[in-house]
Amino acid sequence: MNVKLFNRWSVEGITVLDAGVADYITLEPKIVPKTGARYAGQKFHKSRTFIVERLINKIMVPGHKSKKHWRSSGQCTGKKQLACNTVKDAFIIVETKLKKNPVEVFVQGLVNACAREEILTIEYGGARYPKSVEVAPQRRVDIALRYMTQGAYGKSFGSKTSIAQALADEIMAAYQMSPKSSAVSKKRDLERQAASAK
Repeated sequence: MNVKLFNRWSVEGITVLDAGVADYITLEPKIVPKTGARYAGQKFHKSRTFIVERLINKIMVPGHKSKKHWRSSGQCTGKKQLACNTVKDAFIIVETKLKKNPVEVFVQGLVNACAREEILTIEYGGARYPKSVEVAPQRRVDIALRYMTQGAYGKSFGSKTSIAQALADEIMAAYQMSPKSSAVSKKRDLERQAASAK
């Protein structure tokens, strides 16, 4: 039986081209992507959750930026149905503009936004130095999801652009590796800083 996301989009034939994150992007479709935190408390439970549901969860709680909760345009209400509708509307926009399966576009955009290196600060002899480190595969996916949702919220905050339109633009820009994507721009900044800190 071919289960389709939102009873519209199939995930058959979609593959993750980056072998580093292939095990951490789950493409097991759900008609209604809502597990109800049934995996909570289990190690690596996030990685076994359908990737579109992880995007929906991230829309609900986009995370922190500079130790402050990210501005949200009034979308962080804790209502999952609102987040589901936002993602569904964004996927409809992506499908209309690119004439492609939006799940495939989102997965490829997510892979394009996954940073391979980042920097951390080490303290040696009272002085602090930046050091380049490789990013763990699960963290690569987590960071890419966070930057995509925060980028969409940033574009919709205080403007006439809806969150669904901003999210669709972010996904399409990430798919095309465009610098208009906040996630791709942040990835390039991180990798550039890591290269200079080697």
